Amino acid sequence: MSDAVLSPNQSNAGYDAAERLFVKKRLISFALPAAILAYFVYVFFAFDLMGLAGRARWDNGATLLSDTWSYKVHVTRDNRSDETSVAIEGERKGAYPQGEAPDWVTLGDSTTFIDLGAGHEVTFLPDNAISVTIPDFGVIDARVDGRTIVSNLPEETPDWISASRTRLQINTEEGRISLTRNRTEVFNYFPGWELFFFTLDSPYYGQSLFDILFGERIDPERHNIAGAWHDFWHNAMWSHMQVAWALFETILMAFLGTFGAAIVSLPLAFLAAKNFAPLQAIRFGLRRVFDLFRGIDGLIWTIILARAFGPGPLTGALAILLTDTGSFGKMFSEALENVDDKQIEGVGSTGARTVHRYRFGVLPQVTPVLLSQVLYYFESNTRSATVIGAITGGGIGLLLTQAMITQKDWEEVTYYIILVVLMVMLMDSVSGWIRRKLIKGE
Repeated sequence: MSDAVLSPNQSNAGYDAAERLFVKKRLISFALPAAILAYFVYVFFAFDLMGLAGRARWDNGATLLSDTWSYKVHVTRDNRSDETSVAIEGERKGAYPQGEAPDWVTLGDSTTFIDLGAGHEVTFLPDNAISVTIPDFGVIDARVDGRTIVSNLPEETPDWISASRTRLQINTEEGRISLTRNRTEVFNYFPGWELFFFTLDSPYYGQSLFDILFGERIDPERHNIAGAWHDFWHNAMWSHMQVAWALFETILMAFLGTFGAAIVSLPLAFLAAKNFAPLQAIRFGLRRVFDLFRGIDGLIWTIILARAFGPGPLTGALAILLTDTGSFGKMFSEALENVDDKQIEGVGSTGARTVHRYRFGVLPQVTPVLLSQVLYYFESNTRSATVIGAITGGGIGLLLTQAMITQKDWEEVTYYIILVVLMVMLMDSVSGWIRRKLIKGE
């Protein structure tokens, strides 16, 4: 049998088709990057990125960044009562006893001298006056005159000095100075998180770990370990006990919402799967319900439920349950539609009832997929519960929001963020261990 020979017209048509295909692919390879580039150009101008960069306050960003890894000591003079106080982070729980101060602060009857280091010095003078010595700049003298702040500053001042009729603020590398009609404040920064373990009123403050574990009894009424743990756990400034309970609430919200949704979705998924629910109307209705639940974001459900039932961790768990019910219902029903009918028929051939056919013929096939999805959502919801808790007033999200609103103790914000990351990592490890035990049998 002889081989077929293409005619010249057929050969040319084949070459033309191949050439058109190459041209099409070449156009796509250039058009797709060009479209992406055009989109980024549009975003650049539509979102006014240049204007955003111009409006950015980099000095505020630097201050916020330093607050995350350091603490500041406030030296405050009340310009109405002429009383001077020293406190860590400006809180009463971190205040030094009256008449006491760090070694870089010298308290006097009418003046207070503050050595910020590197030649930066501040002196609180009588009559609500202040003198600031800054190397390579000079001495700044200012005072409160009625409702106005008067100083020897020229009209043109450096960027690190902000002067107006009602406020004078000086930002230096060694600290910040603020003068208003009501108070005079100096902020001195130090690395670390002071008072993280013990507050100033604890007898264990300033003690080393060796002294607490192996030294003589510090507090005559308590053993060192028991007393140190009590003062750490009930730290009035960092609130470790409250933070631990908030973490537990966050995990509990994620657990109740995720596994509650799995329990609700599984029987509904049988009614939404075409090979288990013969009535199309029921399948269509349930699938639209699933679309409704997962189509509305969890934060929207949180706001709606908080308005209906009030704030609280249970409201956050219910919001997660509604959102995940829609997601699980869709995934579970699709998994059920892909089961192998032969295994179900094998169980049915033994005379098993319908419930037993589902139990031994269906569930063993879909359990690994369903369990993997549920555990993955549990990990994700542990993180989402932090944001939901900020709205419903529960969990670590509430503490994180409160710390951000004050814009004062950003080291606490860093602390909470670290705890959230560690919590998510822990949930990832736990869920991975459960998957290996239940799915792989390790």
